[in-house]
Amino acid sequence: MSETIADVRIPDSALAREATELVREVGPPLLFDHSRRVFVFGSLRGARQGLAFDPELLYVGAMFHDLGLTERFRRTDQRFEIDGADEARRFLHSHGITGDPADRVWTAIALHTTPEIPLHMAPEIALVTRGVELDVLGIGYDTLTDDQRAAVTAAHPRPDFKNRILAAFTDGIKDRPDTTFGNVKADVLAHFVPGFHRGDFVEVIKNSDWVE
Repeated sequence: MSETIADVRIPDSALAREATELVREVGPPLLFDHSRRVFVFGSLRGARQGLAFDPELLYVGAMFHDLGLTERFRRTDQRFEIDGADEARRFLHSHGITGDPADRVWTAIALHTTPEIPLHMAPEIALVTRGVELDVLGIGYDTLTDDQRAAVTAAHPRPDFKNRILAAFTDGIKDRPDTTFGNVKADVLAHFVPGFHRGDFVEVIKNSDWVE
């Protein structure tokens, strides 16, 4: 029987079950619970907005969005968002899902820390961001009822979540500080990594090889 949280049905296809087990295997409970909340919160926001979206694609996007923070999938030469996006696309291709659907999931994950832009794109892209924003930043908190929030956090608790997710961000990106240039994760390193030097867009322009 499929699971339902806050009246949101959790996808129970073979693909969804495999995605669930992968994230459960490679990530700590912190990231597993966070990713599941992102799916449910995104689904609730989508229903409230009257959006038509593919729950299975949204589920893969939500479950894989932080894979780049895990030891198995993290790299040091690109943004952590791209780590998860690349793995999601490989995963979908292995299940015969290619073209636009796979690209939507890739984009949803790649842009999930980029403010505003994803919200103007396909529903699956927008709703991964909506779910992340609600769970991490509290954006849209009041669009859900007390009962909905209680149901989600009962299924996937968030003990000391603020501190623990910041620690997970720091651990996942501290070895690739240059990849945080121009994005929100630079704030994380500025708070938690001694000696971190934030890149400066103006200085990049002034110090480029162009004379004028």
